[in-house]
Amino acid sequence: MLKIFTLVFLFFYTCLFAQEQGTISGNVTINQNENATGARISFKANNHNSYVITDSLGRFIHKIPFCQFKIVISEVGCVERILQIEFARDTVIAIDLDTDISILKEVVVLNQKKTSITALTGGGLSFNLKQLSSVPSLLGTTDIIKILQLTPGVQNSGDANGYLYVRGGDPGHNTILYGGAHIYGMSHLLGVFPFYNTDHIKTVEFDKSSSNSKYGGRLSATTVLLPFKEAPKQFEIQGNIGLLASQVTLGLPITDKSGLYISGRKTFIDEILAPALKSSSKNKDVQDLKYGFSDGNLTFITQISKNNVFCVNSFISGDELKIKDDNLTLKTKLKWNNFTVSPTLLTTLSPEISMLNELYFTKYSNELNMEQATMQFVVSSSVKDLGYTNSLRYQIKNIPVESGLQYVYHYLNPQKITLENLVSANNTTQNNSINANELAVYTTFKPVLNKYFKAEIGLRINYYSAGTKKDSYLHFQPRVILNYSLNDHYSFYGSYNKHYQYLSMITTSSVGIPTDFWIASSEGIKPQSSNEFSFGSNQNISKNLVSSFGGFYRSMKDLLEYPYGVTQFNEITTLKNDLLVGNGTAYGIETMVRKNNGKFTGWLSYTLSWSDRKFEALNNGNSYYAKYDRRHNLSLVGMYDLNSHWNFGVTQIFSSGNRFTIPTSWYFINNNPVKEYSKYNNAQMPSYIRTDFSVNYFFVKTIKKESALNFSIYNTFNLENPIYVVLNVEVNKDKNSVVVKQEKKVLYRILPSISWSFKF
Repeated sequence: MLKIFTLVFLFFYTCLFAQEQGTISGNVTINQNENATGARISFKANNHNSYVITDSLGRFIHKIPFCQFKIVISEVGCVERILQIEFARDTVIAIDLDTDISILKEVVVLNQKKTSITALTGGGLSFNLKQLSSVPSLLGTTDIIKILQLTPGVQNSGDANGYLYVRGGDPGHNTILYGGAHIYGMSHLLGVFPFYNTDHIKTVEFDKSSSNSKYGGRLSATTVLLPFKEAPKQFEIQGNIGLLASQVTLGLPITDKSGLYISGRKTFIDEILAPALKSSSKNKDVQDLKYGFSDGNLTFITQISKNNVFCVNSFISGDELKIKDDNLTLKTKLKWNNFTVSPTLLTTLSPEISMLNELYFTKYSNELNMEQATMQFVVSSSVKDLGYTNSLRYQIKNIPVESGLQYVYHYLNPQKITLENLVSANNTTQNNSINANELAVYTTFKPVLNKYFKAEIGLRINYYSAGTKKDSYLHFQPRVILNYSLNDHYSFYGSYNKHYQYLSMITTSSVGIPTDFWIASSEGIKPQSSNEFSFGSNQNISKNLVSSFGGFYRSMKDLLEYPYGVTQFNEITTLKNDLLVGNGTAYGIETMVRKNNGKFTGWLSYTLSWSDRKFEALNNGNSYYAKYDRRHNLSLVGMYDLNSHWNFGVTQIFSSGNRFTIPTSWYFINNNPVKEYSKYNNAQMPSYIRTDFSVNYFFVKTIKKESALNFSIYNTFNLENPIYVVLNVEVNKDKNSVVVKQEKKVLYRILPSISWSFKF
C-alpha cells in the first residue's frame, strides 16, 4: 500500500512540474525608497501553490508554470497586495507596497489597511508597533510586553511585574532577541516602563512555541525585536516627551547607501516623583528613595556592495535604585544594566540564496549593596555571552530551506556574595563562576505538499558542555508544523516542539525588583526540557474580521525552584544544594477575534489554562498549582479613529488571581503561636480587573511628519488590585487565641499621564 501511495504521489508531483515553466522576477520596495527584505510573494493557481522570499535588496526570482496566477505580496506592517496575472512568458515586475504598483501585465489591485497584528505560521503573531500606538499605556508609549499580555496564551502578570508567563512557563523560559543578541535583563523597576525605546523598533515577532529551529535554548516563547533595516534617506527626528520619561530617535544619513539611527531615553522620576513621595510621607520611610534609568540604541547600516549589506545594532541601559532609612541606619543601593552589540553581514549570493553572518556580545549584571551600622552586604550576579551565527537561505526544487550554525560562549557569575565588617578585618566572600559552551546546527524545510497541505519541518541539534563529561549533553530537538487550508476562509494547524534549556533564571522577587540571577547546567544540575503539542484553526469570517482557536499541552522536566528569596549565605551553601528540582505540566485552550480594518479596530482574546508543578521537596511530593496558574484570562482591546485628528483606545482586562501559600491553622506551644500549612500555593489572590483609556489628538499627521498629544488613564475606575497579601497576627493578652487578618498591598490605583509625541 505504501509503495502504491508513493508512486501516486511521485506521479502527481512529476505531472505538476512537467508543465512548461517560465521565470518571474522583480523587486519589492516600501515607500518607493526602502527595499522590502524578507517580503513573501505567494503564487496561487488551481494546480500550483508556492512562494518565494525577497533577498536583502528586495529582489526575487521564481519559476512557475504558464497559467493564470493570483499573486499575493505581503510584508509585516505593509499594505498587502493581491494581483491577478496571465503568466504567458518571462516577466519582470516592480512592486511598491505603499503607493504604486507597476507591472508589465494587466493587474487587479485590492488595497487593505495596514494591520496592527498579523498571524504567522503555527499561531505566532507579528506586531506593527506604529499601528498599536493608540493602545492605552501607563506612560503614553507602546509597551510590547504589556501588549503581549493581552494576547491568547500569555498570562497577565499583574501590577509591578514586567515578566512574561507563556503557556504555563516561568519568566526565564522566554527568549527576547534584539539584533540577534539575547536580552537577559528585560524590565525596569516594577515593570512600569518598557525595557526598550519603542521608536527604535519597527516590528515585533512573537512565537508562543518557539517552533522555528533557528531559535533554541528556552522552553517557551521567542520574542524577536526588529530594529531599522534600511539606512535613512534624509534627516529624521521623532520622540516622546512625558512627565516621567522622554525619548528621542535621530535618523542621520551618511552617504547615499549608509546611515545611522541613534535613540536615547531618560527618566525624571527623581526630579518629579521623589519630591512628591517625600512631601506625602508621614513616617519618612520613603524620604530618601531615588530611582532613575537611561538607555540608548544605535543602528548603523551600510550597503557595502550590490550584494552585501552590513549592519551594527547596539543597546545599552542602566538602572539605579537608592533607599536610605536613618531610623534603621540602613543604606540600600540596587544597580542593574544591559549591554549588547551585534555586527551583521547579509550577503546575497544569488536571487535564491542569501547568507547571514552575525557576531554578538551581550552582558547583563545586577548588584545589591546593603549597609547597616558597621556591616556591609553585597550580592551581585552577571551573565555574558559571546556568540556567532551563520544562516543560509536557499531553495531545493522550490522548497524554501534555512540552515545554519550557532555557537555561544557563556560566562556566568550567579551569586558573588561579600560580607564585610567595616570596622574590622572580618570579611567573607563567596564566588561561583561558571563557563559553558553551546553549539547548535539547525535546518528548516517549508515544503508545499499540495494546494491544501503545507509543512514546516525543522531539526535543531545542540551540544552543550560546562567543562566536564558529566556536564556535557547532546540533544536532538525536532520541530514540526502541519498546515491544512480548507479554502480561503478556513485553515488548520498542528505542531510538535521539543526544547532543552541550559541556562535558567532563578527568580527571587515577584514584584519587579531585579535581583534575579542566571545559572548554567553544571555540577549535576540538568538542563530543563519540554515537549509541547498544539493545534489550532484560523477563520476569515469576513474581509475585516478574523478569528483563531487553539489548544496546547506542555510537559516540563527538571524545573528549578530557589526557595530562599534574595540569597542565603553560610559556609556550606551551594547552588546545587539549595535548588529544588521538579516537573510541571500546562494545558489549555486559546481563542482570539480580531478586526483589522475600518474606523474601529481591535481584538478580543480569552485563555482557559491550567499549570501544575510537582517537586519532591514541596507539598509532600504531591502536585500543586504553579504561582501563575491563572485559570481565566480575558482581554478586550478597542481602537477608534474618529477623524484625522482624534483617536481613542480602551483595554479591559480580567484574570484570575495568582497563587500563594498561607497558613491554614494556628495553635500554641509553650504559649507561643505556631502556624500550620496544608498545601503549597493553597490560596489565591483576588481576581485582577483593570480598565485603561487613552486619547490621541494629532496636530499634524502625514507620512513624514507627526505631532500628537496623548492622554492616558491607567486603571480608570480606581479598582484595587493587590500585588501581595500580608498576614497580621494578633494574640490576646492571655495568649489563648489568635486573630489573623489579611492586609492587601496595592501599588497602583488610578494613574493619569500625558505626553507629546513628534516626528519630523
